[in-house]
Amino acid sequence: MVLKMGVEAENQNIEKSMIETANNLLKNKEVDVIIGYSKGTVPLSSAPIIIRREEDTDKLIWNNLCYVNLAKYLVPLMPQLCDSEGNSLKIGVVSKGCVGRALIHLAVEKQIKLDDIKIIGIPCNGNINRKRIEKEIGESEILELSIVDNNINVKGKDFEQSFPFDEYLNELCKVCKVKSPPNNESLAEVCVGECLEITSVEDDFSDLDEYESKSTEEKWDYIIDTLRTCTRCYACREACPMCYCHLCFVDQNKPIWFGKTTEISEIITFHLTRAMHLAGRCVACGACSSVCPMGIDLNLITRKLEKIVKGRFNFTSGIDIETLAPMTTFKMDDSEEFMLEED
Repeated sequence: MVLKMGVEAENQNIEKSMIETANNLLKNKEVDVIIGYSKGTVPLSSAPIIIRREEDTDKLIWNNLCYVNLAKYLVPLMPQLCDSEGNSLKIGVVSKGCVGRALIHLAVEKQIKLDDIKIIGIPCNGNINRKRIEKEIGESEILELSIVDNNINVKGKDFEQSFPFDEYLNELCKVCKVKSPPNNESLAEVCVGECLEITSVEDDFSDLDEYESKSTEEKWDYIIDTLRTCTRCYACREACPMCYCHLCFVDQNKPIWFGKTTEISEIITFHLTRAMHLAGRCVACGACSSVCPMGIDLNLITRKLEKIVKGRFNFTSGIDIETLAPMTTFKMDDSEEFMLEED
């Protein structure tokens, strides 16, 4: 009988391998900097870190709170990562599956050059749903978090509570099919560490069954109820690796597309327009939901669009460096079942 390794042991192995790979890359001058995760300043958090020296690689960490998509730090930061003579630096990026997918898709969209990047692959075992735990704890302050025997243990001044790890993962982590960065022949020189040989993704989208069973009116009511508490802080936009426009449609004033109030109509317009901009581009990292201060789960909307794109175009973002996203290209045999003809 093979015993399943506990989450804490998995994390230790991932972290050890990641640090060793990062150290070797710096030592052998294959990269100039490493972008990874470091310990957060408060429980239930981590922080991005840029490392330039071998001796600092022990500051890198991996745990189930590394929710930021590090690809975000390459656009528009990458052009600034140059040496004193203006030459581009070689950058190593600690990459779980969704980070690797984001890097690949950004390269497809000509936002970064993979020649300047090493994807340091790690086998992600999921991110904890921080907002759900905080909501259940209430106003009590969490002072300590640990994962023991596949349980998430949180402690405060006068309380201690345990949550089953598998149940309290982010919803997208529960259905993720790409735990490590995708790898194939065209990416062989880019990927190091643990990457996944993959050419396509099979996904049944069964997590959408409950939503799909609703009537049109019930779906609309659900979306309104989900988005109602949005404060328009734009944390979701700032965390998304695919939101790299220098001027977002929200901030344009010629023309003004819609207002910037927290009226529900303007909230919905923002989120649904942004979601359409992510159609065929979202890499299902869940960073938008993880950073939302109101705990709004935006994944449902982007996941629904992911299903439509998969069904209509058989496309999954961030898997293939050669294939353009459906919204950036055109084929004569594209499905047009949404087109209506007059009688």
